[in-house]
Amino acid sequence: MVNAMNHSSAALGKTPGSAKRIKGVVAAIATPVTAALAPDEGRFISLAKYLLDNGCDGLNVLGTTGEATSFTAEQRMSVMSAAAKALPLDRLMVGTGAAAVGDAVKLSSHAAARGFSGVLVLPPFYYKGVSDAGVIAYIGAIAEATAASGIPIYLYNFPALSGVPYTPKLVAALVNQFGARIAGLKDSSGDMPYAREIAAISSSLDVFPSNEGTLMDARGGPFAGCISATANVNSKDCGKAFRDGDANALARAVSIRKLFDGLPLIPGIKTLVAHMHKDAAFERLMPPLAAFPDPAALKARFDAI
Repeated sequence: MVNAMNHSSAALGKTPGSAKRIKGVVAAIATPVTAALAPDEGRFISLAKYLLDNGCDGLNVLGTTGEATSFTAEQRMSVMSAAAKALPLDRLMVGTGAAAVGDAVKLSSHAAARGFSGVLVLPPFYYKGVSDAGVIAYIGAIAEATAASGIPIYLYNFPALSGVPYTPKLVAALVNQFGARIAGLKDSSGDMPYAREIAAISSSLDVFPSNEGTLMDARGGPFAGCISATANVNSKDCGKAFRDGDANALARAVSIRKLFDGLPLIPGIKTLVAHMHKDAAFERLMPPLAAFPDPAALKARFDAI
């Protein structure tokens, strides 16, 4: 376990450790899109309120499921501002990673100024084989720019898409450098031994696997909860599993997750969100994502569960 003492006081800023943190069921909320290919903020707020009222302890805004990297920085900041006006920010973290460190700083600063409870940061994801020192400098720029607020920084490990992993060695170095500013990590690798190794680095780290099948472990084990794409459509059962230990609810939630095995996840999620809310506009996607190939079959399998 790391003793995180050797950090820069300027980058650390306020210590966020005493603030209430998001735990439990966190939906990686989808971002509805208008016909003009911009975030549909009205539908976004509606979906967010539904999820928070139906099983979710929190939301991860503008993550992978939220198609964040397909929107401009200005569009992402507009979604943040809309959320800040209408939603409980103590229950929201927001994705602010970007290939350009200046964009990541701008997005993170915008989130901090509006009071989000954390920023979820992909590593810089264009260049591959970058050194740990380079990633530390990237996170350091975000930490320095947001030092006054002390907004918690969550690392987003998704090497299948980013190509740049947050290795245990790198995470330990970041915790040593920035202390409690590194609040946790979302792991979308599916590697449970990795997630457990990260959780063991420091008692200050909240680790969120992306699979709701881990929710029972989160009730009293090493994880803080899960951050899941499929919580957009199985949030009620996820909530029952996490809060009540309901094994049947967990089985239903996992069965719904398995509907997407081998299929395009984000188009499928949006297909079922549209189906659940009886609003076809929820199906719109940002390029380069395309419509789900067989929506009728997916809806029928979902309804059967």
